[in-house]
Amino acid sequence: MKKIRSIIILGSLLLLVTGCKLFTIENKKVDYLSGKHYVEMSIKNYGKMELELDADIAPITVTNFMKLVRDGSYDNNNIIRVQKDFVIQGGAVEGAETIKGEFLANGVDNPISHVKGVISMARSGSQSSGFDTASSQFFITTGDASESLDNYYAGFGKVTKGMEVLCQLLNI
Repeated sequence: MKKIRSIIILGSLLLLVTGCKLFTIENKKVDYLSGKHYVEMSIKNYGKMELELDADIAPITVTNFMKLVRDGSYDNNNIIRVQKDFVIQGGAVEGAETIKGEFLANGVDNPISHVKGVISMARSGSQSSGFDTASSQFFITTGDASESLDNYYAGFGKVTKGMEVLCQLLNI
């Protein structure tokens, strides 16, 4: 009786494993961008800024940002933080995919320094944690923040036109 029971259990397990789809693993290949990419950011009641993004330095971040731009995720989004001599921040998109940012704490040498006008990805966590938590929120530095942000945040471009918009946002 024990032998028959063991055979039935073993047979059931084999049927379960071979006859049911328990899980799937997908190989999601991402084609990362390269080169320079240009976007225009319009801030209601303030004006427009033009940004140059560098996918050769930060291909993961630029690819993620451009995907969000192209699918309209940033349309009618809010600036959620304005801090003089530090940053303006925006881009909160619900359900956005998290990425590994290109900065030294993540093992990537990124020469973009967080001086005034640099666009970078925000992330969850503190200075010493949450390194793979960038998703959609970005910030643009409004002063030299290189001492506190370099090596911990993925700078991926800069404002090339419209710096006066930053000044208007900061009331300076």
